Amino acid sequence: MNQEKAATEASDAMLVRGSNSRGRARVSHAVVVIFLEFFAWGLLTTPMLKVLHETFPQHTFLMNGMIQGVKGLLSFLSAPLIGAMSDVWGRKSFLLLTVFFTCAPIPLMRISPWWYFALISVSGVFAVTFSVIFAYVADITDEQERSTAYGLVSATFAASLVISPAIGEYLSAQYGDSLVVLVATVIAVADIAFVFFVVPESLPDKMRLSSWGFPISWEQADPFASLRRVGKDSTVLLICVTVFLSYLPEAGQYSSFFLYLKQVIKFSPAAIAAYIAMVGILSIIAQTVLLSVLMRTVGYKKTVLLGLSFQVLQLLWYAFGSEPWMMWAAGTIAALSSITFPAVSALVSHSALPDQQGVVQGMVTGIRGLCNGLGPALYGVIFFMFNVELDEITPVTAESHSQSVIPGPPFLFGACAVILALGVAIFIPDHHRSPEDKAGSISTTHSQSANPLAIPTSDTEDHEPLLQDSSM
Repeated sequence: MNQEKAATEASDAMLVRGSNSRGRARVSHAVVVIFLEFFAWGLLTTPMLKVLHETFPQHTFLMNGMIQGVKGLLSFLSAPLIGAMSDVWGRKSFLLLTVFFTCAPIPLMRISPWWYFALISVSGVFAVTFSVIFAYVADITDEQERSTAYGLVSATFAASLVISPAIGEYLSAQYGDSLVVLVATVIAVADIAFVFFVVPESLPDKMRLSSWGFPISWEQADPFASLRRVGKDSTVLLICVTVFLSYLPEAGQYSSFFLYLKQVIKFSPAAIAAYIAMVGILSIIAQTVLLSVLMRTVGYKKTVLLGLSFQVLQLLWYAFGSEPWMMWAAGTIAALSSITFPAVSALVSHSALPDQQGVVQGMVTGIRGLCNGLGPALYGVIFFMFNVELDEITPVTAESHSQSVIPGPPFLFGACAVILALGVAIFIPDHHRSPEDKAGSISTTHSQSANPLAIPTSDTEDHEPLLQDSSM
């Protein structure tokens, strides 16, 4: 008994206790960080297209796919390590790191395009802001609130893109790209300053180590070891496969869709800006009001299945639609499908132990990062194979358009991938942690056997009760 007590006291001595920082952390902090980061990048939508075309005049979108591919691969490799370190040392430091390196390439767009694209590629090592943000939200919400909070964060991402591309295009047309880059840089600096000066630490102090010298094991940092660990938990494995199959076409769509509207569907710049605003506004509503209602009424799994079903309809409409009104209708369905990822994130959070939120969310973000690399390259190749030329800024002729049986071949491929994701998601069980897990009263050995994702802990008090409520 004395030895156990001494071991417990020694363990407690390694941990920092007694801070009120968690009480000051709010979901609003995460919302502001996400909004500023993606608003800055949204401003660069038009200048980015121009710089890509000027720097890589041949096969612009294929080169974009290679750049994003390197970034995505690095994100996949680094996300588990950053997530695991944030579980141990706290979220704020790594949130500052990820925001800084994600925004670092912005000012180089006008200074040196080659260095700009090179830095975008290597910034993938730290471009996992969503991983840390979702772990941050998991720290400060109970399970009843968490799905709504995830929806709010995802809706903020959509909100940041409601007007930023249109603002960027207007500033570019009136004052030039240099001013757009300057404004985006100022917003990025403001985001970094907000994290540094305003955002409090969210992880309970009793779960954070007092010394940065405490080692992170290679098993925690190795993404493939994390994949093997996830593979031992069939629920999380099925969720990860679902994320890969559903986000791969979404990532490709982001890289080329607005140019596709201009090239093939003949949208004007004003129509594109209005389209982005409409989809963004509807996505905000879907990811806040609709998601919250669905989570309370039908649960995690059925919400994910519903979101994937909307995504299939959206992609099929994009693939076969050839008139502007069809794209507007498909955009409405696209907004409804935006509930998928926050619903998946809530399901992942519910399946993981409190001290594993960063690891598991990091794995999901890493898979999304891999898709961010593969998706654009895959879409570019499919467009090229079907002779839908995306290298030129000028619209294609009606004759060349009519030669294609399917106006948007990559979107048909995407619909097939999401149908496979639906088939996988059907087998996701309605997973609930055991009552012992919820109460935090199980032993460390039982915890590890019940959840293969768990990393050994020395004190069962390290499980945060607020994160282990009965339902979301």
